[in-house]
Amino acid sequence: MPKHHTINYVEFPAHDLTATKTFFGKVFGWEFQDYGPDYCAFSGQGTDGGFYKSDLKASSETGSVLIVLYSENLEETEQAVKAAGGAIIKEIFSFPGGRRFHFTEPSGNELAVWSA
Repeated sequence: MPKHHTINYVEFPAHDLTATKTFFGKVFGWEFQDYGPDYCAFSGQGTDGGFYKSDLKASSETGSVLIVLYSENLEETEQAVKAAGGAIIKEIFSFPGGRRFHFTEPSGNELAVWSA
């Protein structure tokens, strides 16, 4: 059940919903529910969300929120991102509290993955 005043849902633009769903399924094991040809939703990933058909993309350089995923094995996840067609845009680097990398998925959205 949703909790009052908590982040409940995130939505991403995606110009290629099929490629985006395939990418997140291969790398992170996400499953999707389609709602017509222009929208798909995911759940059970920490916060629920979806992808909507759009030529826009989320990028921290343009001021978008950066969604950061967690991995128990950062190098393994980085290799899975590359193997599934993602592009590494910031190689693994250290920050206070851990290490992370940034990537784009096939529709161009930027996300990051961190590990302690």
